Amino acid sequence: MSGGDHNHVSAHDNAVLNRIFNPNLPYGDVVDEEEVENETEEETDEIKVSKQLEIEGVQAAESGDIETALNSFSKAIQNTPQRASGYNNRAQALRLKGDVQGALEDLNMAITLSSGCGSVACQAYTQRGLIYKLEGEDEKSLEDFKHASRLGGQFAKQQVVAMNPYAAMCNQMLCEVMQKVRNGEV
Repeated sequence: MSGGDHNHVSAHDNAVLNRIFNPNLPYGDVVDEEEVENETEEETDEIKVSKQLEIEGVQAAESGDIETALNSFSKAIQNTPQRASGYNNRAQALRLKGDVQGALEDLNMAITLSSGCGSVACQAYTQRGLIYKLEGEDEKSLEDFKHASRLGGQFAKQQVVAMNPYAAMCNQMLCEVMQKVRNGEV
């Protein structure tokens, strides 16, 4: 490659990389790797406090102290009720506590506040999709996973494929053909 060309990725190279990073997709199904928007928000004192409260909440949740986590997330929401992130985080803690309805309400709020865009919306759609899947609401689950997938969620992309019986069948057939090629049978 000549100087300067090494940063250019051709459509073919992109397709190959897509196959490597998305091996569960049926052959020929290319994913648009839209960058998850880097949300920029003005770092006000209130936002700094809320972010710190959210960090404390995440740490409490990871250590198993769900009540402290919920308290931290609720304080963050009271401090900056316009930020979607606090609702998304509190939804995770509510789900761990077993409050599915409360988690859904917070996820709906996170999606509304984020206008369904960006990484927080991606996480909220993914979480809500998981709740719907656990509740047996497959159509709603698939819709949420599709939204999250379009926002760049890799786990959501895998779920969309896994929930598509036609794609799963094509994947199985492709795997069998590739195994035969490797074994020299074709």
